[in-house]
Amino acid sequence: MNPVTNVSFDDTAVAFSSKSDAELYKMYLLFKSMNSNTFVKVGGGLLNAAIKLHLPVKFIIKPTIFNHFCGGETIQESERAIRELAKYNIGTILDYSVEGEGSDKSFDATRDEILRTVEKARGNKDIPFSVFKVTGLVSTALLEKVQAGEKMTADEQAAYARGLQRVKDICQRCYEADVRVFVDAEESWFQDTIDNMAYDMMALYNKEKAIVYNTYQLYRHDRLDALVRDYENAVAKNYILGAKPVRGAYMEKERRRAEEQGYPSPINPTKAASDKLYNDGLRFCIEHIDRISLCAGTHNEASCYLLMELMEEKGIAPGDERVFFAQLFGMSDNLSYNLANAGYNVAKYVPYGPVEAVMPYLLRRANENTAIAGQSSREFSLISKEMTRRKKEKKR
Repeated sequence: MNPVTNVSFDDTAVAFSSKSDAELYKMYLLFKSMNSNTFVKVGGGLLNAAIKLHLPVKFIIKPTIFNHFCGGETIQESERAIRELAKYNIGTILDYSVEGEGSDKSFDATRDEILRTVEKARGNKDIPFSVFKVTGLVSTALLEKVQAGEKMTADEQAAYARGLQRVKDICQRCYEADVRVFVDAEESWFQDTIDNMAYDMMALYNKEKAIVYNTYQLYRHDRLDALVRDYENAVAKNYILGAKPVRGAYMEKERRRAEEQGYPSPINPTKAASDKLYNDGLRFCIEHIDRISLCAGTHNEASCYLLMELMEEKGIAPGDERVFFAQLFGMSDNLSYNLANAGYNVAKYVPYGPVEAVMPYLLRRANENTAIAGQSSREFSLISKEMTRRKKEKKR
């Protein structure tokens, strides 16, 4: 137990309070499977192949990995997850996890779906944030061209302008509905373009409070400098900086591209360096809380403890609206439920979308669980611990 906060992330009774014995056992089997590298690689490959061949695998995926990591196939189906989390004072971030097809039609469809999540969140304290990926609204090729300073054709300029308008449509609706929104971070070779969109939206909509939040991937060695620079810009232009620090999601891809194209990798050389940068980012945000609203997207226990301590030192109440913690649905319930139980603002990313379309997301989750040192085994050991505790409880 942390002496400053009196919160223990080992308290499995709180962590799994929402799970019946049967649900806990199902989780046990799922994480046991994900503990195996071979199972994840072979199983993932087979599922991908089956979906491409249009084989009927949905009946296997939906009740297992899909139901664990996703809210449902639609906003309506996700209602059960929203209500369940709300019972334990945990908010939902509805995350439409379908990867775009790259056409104007698919970009418009994604924008319309994100707008539906905003309407769902309007006036609903159980849904404190919406979220979108810019690559769901405008083509990656155009984002890259803009960042590289390459000349665009008239058609490309028009397509890019339509993409910018989609981003603005969402941020404006969020402002009107008083719903915060995350702009997700993506790959470094077009992240500057995304950042600039986010700053433009903040300058428009973050005058009174943070509506638009940009995401900082602190596995990149330059992101703390970017956070400091963005804070200074917010002060100069008189708006509130919305900041969501995360560690990052594209490490292997980033390193591979840097190597192939012969430029220095933007990724920190070690995990310890990323952890230090992440924690320094939290310190900076809390130090400047008068101008920064923070959502710490993290599954790292040490970082959560640190943020609680920083809040206490600064006299920031656990329920202060300027500070949130966020984790992914189906992961790190020992953090989410114990933080919420202690009165902190917590929200879970709840992905949704048609099973087949969400498969790339699910396979990334499974691979991340196996790749993050100890993540899957930590989940597994906590589930095992809670099963043992319940058995003992029943014997009494």
